[in-house]
Amino acid sequence: MKKTTIVSLIVVSVLFFSYGLLVGHYKVFPYDLLNSIKPDDNKFVTQHGSSETYGTDVDSLIHIHNESDIQIKRDAVINYVWSEKEFPSEKIPADVQKTISDPRYADIGDLQSIDKITVSMDHDVESIAYLFHPNKSQNILVIYHQGHDGDFIKGKDTIRFLLNKGYSVLAFSMPLLGMNNQPVIDTQFGRIKMIDHDQFQLIESSDLSPIKYFVEPVAVSLNYLDKEYDFDSYYMVGLSGGGWTTTLYSAIDPRISQSYSVAGSVPIYLRSTQENLGDYEQILPALYKNADYLDLYILASYGDVRKHVQIFNKYDPCCFGGLPYETYADKIKMTLSDLGKGRFDAYLDDSHKEHKISERSLDFIYNSMKS
Repeated sequence: MKKTTIVSLIVVSVLFFSYGLLVGHYKVFPYDLLNSIKPDDNKFVTQHGSSETYGTDVDSLIHIHNESDIQIKRDAVINYVWSEKEFPSEKIPADVQKTISDPRYADIGDLQSIDKITVSMDHDVESIAYLFHPNKSQNILVIYHQGHDGDFIKGKDTIRFLLNKGYSVLAFSMPLLGMNNQPVIDTQFGRIKMIDHDQFQLIESSDLSPIKYFVEPVAVSLNYLDKEYDFDSYYMVGLSGGGWTTTLYSAIDPRISQSYSVAGSVPIYLRSTQENLGDYEQILPALYKNADYLDLYILASYGDVRKHVQIFNKYDPCCFGGLPYETYADKIKMTLSDLGKGRFDAYLDDSHKEHKISERSLDFIYNSMKS
């Protein structure tokens, strides 16, 4: 091959590669065309095993059949989370700072001010939440809970969307992540810095369930808001691990009237066919023997003007893609119909191929909140 031909091939390759980078970065032609190409549905669903139950009797995993079962299951979960102690209905945050400055949110429109709420728990584990006040309030609070990706700054688009609609937003990160601390804790194995949820197993005891670190910050913050404000309703939205938190918290606290879990969870019987089995908190037997995931979905849904909605990204590359809800959604709805209170629904978002709350899902959530 001639030297000039080789040089020409190299130049052409460099040009194509450079243009490919430009397409991805600046989203120019043919970005929209490429992004609209979706995986083969049948192949994707088969790989994700979304409906494979291996003969599981799904009905047997529902242990709620009447109103008294609701309270029994809710009490069982609360007793486990708080180690036989009561729901922390009187506890208030360790510190509240009004009207703080955080330049990361300076470009959010419809934002009046931000308050910083700090909740302190056992072993000096702390949770930091931001309360975002909109310029024009509908007097409804939406709790936004970020997943394992880190700080709730990652949910800035969602926070902006909700503020634009007139909702106040109380934003959380999962324990040990984001602005939350990572304390050094004395354990029977020595002094260990807590940086990962799986490490919580090392401090679990008859007096402490680390699951409280996921939900107590929400409870304590709402106790404060109950005293300081007069919101008409509390809603909750969470992504991924934040979606899991949304389900668990809504199951134990009826103050949450509407909850939306995005790519947050599926029952354990479906997880062996998923690419992501789940973190410590998602597959902890000691928790789910008190209430299976199906029971939690019912608890989160049950009540006057209450509803729980699961949103799945059909082509999610991380968690719970496909159509996992098909094996249980109708059974949850039937149970709630028999109980006579509450609503459960599942929504499939096939508009993208990412692990996120998309614009389509945000529009769906907003329209659902109004209905």
